[in-house]
Amino acid sequence: MRQGIRIGVDVGSVRVGVAVCDPGGAVATPLDTLRRAGDESDIQQLADLAAERSAIEVVVGLPLSLDGTERAAAEAARGWAKALRRRAPRLPVRLIDERMTTVDAHRAMRASGLHERQRREVVDQQAAVLILQAALDAERVSGQPAGELVGGRKPRHSRTDSERRP
Repeated sequence: MRQGIRIGVDVGSVRVGVAVCDPGGAVATPLDTLRRAGDESDIQQLADLAAERSAIEVVVGLPLSLDGTERAAAEAARGWAKALRRRAPRLPVRLIDERMTTVDAHRAMRASGLHERQRREVVDQQAAVLILQAALDAERVSGQPAGELVGGRKPRHSRTDSERRP
């Protein structure tokens, strides 16, 4: 498992939930909620947070539909991740499947007794915790960073001998 702080992000249309992990990459905890203003100030704030904490990467949740396809919310999250990568080109940004994390975050907070108004303020942070913890757990199991690297090259597949012949 790589050593270093990672930041998890749940991108919504109004808010961006942010979580952070310890330098050993064991446990994700809530950090902040950023407001989206349409001027990319939230992206700059996240880039600043990552720089302040010397983060080794940012993990952004990709809200795929239940059947695995990308719709508007996933396209928006992918665009946000690309904008962050442009803003902080040396900071690795990864996308990880986050189906149901916001639902799970609401469920956990409802079970803990938080009222709707209280949940609204922290649900995005809790979703970011779930996204980051899933990435940390997957890396611990596989030994490889989880998710799709934004701006990374897609792996090349070698062709078999029969495919090379005319």
